Amino acid sequence: MKLLPLDPGHPMAQLGLYTLAALGLVTLLHALSADRIRSNQRANLLNTLATLLPADSFDNALTEDALRLQDDRLGRPEPLTVYRARRQGRPVAAILTTVAPDGYNGNLTLLVAVRHDGVLSGVRVLEHHETPGLGDRVELAKSRWILGFAGHSLDDPPEARWEVRRDGGAFDQFTGATVTPRAVVHAVREALRVFRDRRDELFAMPRPASEPRP
Repeated sequence: MKLLPLDPGHPMAQLGLYTLAALGLVTLLHALSADRIRSNQRANLLNTLATLLPADSFDNALTEDALRLQDDRLGRPEPLTVYRARRQGRPVAAILTTVAPDGYNGNLTLLVAVRHDGVLSGVRVLEHHETPGLGDRVELAKSRWILGFAGHSLDDPPEARWEVRRDGGAFDQFTGATVTPRAVVHAVREALRVFRDRRDELFAMPRPASEPRP
């Protein structure tokens, strides 16, 4: 049996055209939204990096002097980005991306800046899904709690006291919310352990593109 093409004016043909047009519009909007989201995420990253180290303490481009590091203690099985700060080629600090997997509402993505001597320069939360008014106080815009990490190390307080006060540790929790600060404290402690154990690797100079690997 021979099938004849539908007349363009037929309702079924018009419905098909409308469907194709709608799909095309949705695809276009998705692409535009994805580009805008990526742009916003990069702007947020750059702004956050700028708050973690004094601008005059390094002279390299952090996003260009970066490596991907795989270490399960950073909370993810895949490699995460580490940004290296240097001044006249000398290591100043490493900013580790780490994930606290045990937040109240899932993962919290952090940037943990550690000076070359192992002392924290600062910690910031890049992304989270914590409860507004409670767990979202990890954001600097909502409270100053996150600033309390600066100046601490694995020696101050001792590793055993890298807990919230409710668990016998040295760090405050939020009134009515313990899970989120506990997750952040643990993630920062683990990032410090990674830095301590892999510091030489973290600050290894990038290999020139023309230099063959051994």
